[in-house]
Amino acid sequence: MNIILLGPPGAGKGTQAQRIVSDRGMVQLSTGDMLREAIANGTELGLKAKAIMDRGDLVADDIILGMIREKLVSPECAAGVILDGFPRTVAQAEALDIMLAELDQRIDAVIELQVDEAALIDRIENRARETGGARADDKAEVLKKRLAVYHELTAPILPYYGDRGMVQVVDGMQPIETVASRIDEILGGQIN
Repeated sequence: MNIILLGPPGAGKGTQAQRIVSDRGMVQLSTGDMLREAIANGTELGLKAKAIMDRGDLVADDIILGMIREKLVSPECAAGVILDGFPRTVAQAEALDIMLAELDQRIDAVIELQVDEAALIDRIENRARETGGARADDKAEVLKKRLAVYHELTAPILPYYGDRGMVQVVDGMQPIETVASRIDEILGGQIN
């Protein structure tokens, strides 16, 4: 089973992804982590990515797709993957679909965690007050910028999957266990 978790920063994607990994034996594929791993391991794709990143450029979609392909065919991903940070654009979603078809795989679910963004900003501001701003990302301005990037670049893929009836919406403002239960329902309730 291959799934995509979508939602703005602070929606709880990371929390839910880790739970799914633990419960179902799936692998969370974070493109950022994959790039760092490929570079550290000195793989061919890692070396290409490093040269691009050293120039300050964005790593091309074909390199990211190549790294995802390598993971998808590895035994560690036999139970499926949770895509984290990819796709971020419609072009990436289309390329991912083509690659998955070549591997006789597909995206089984696209789960959107919807949240009240004003409440997210309030949470960040409250946490910053409570902790004295101990976390560098506990700034409403930082969250607002990240939300703007999400709406500009990533949210447009929702209609791409939605038009195909693949998007399942979960209220991310509910307690963590309620969100987890709803995701389990979407994934068929089967836990390894």
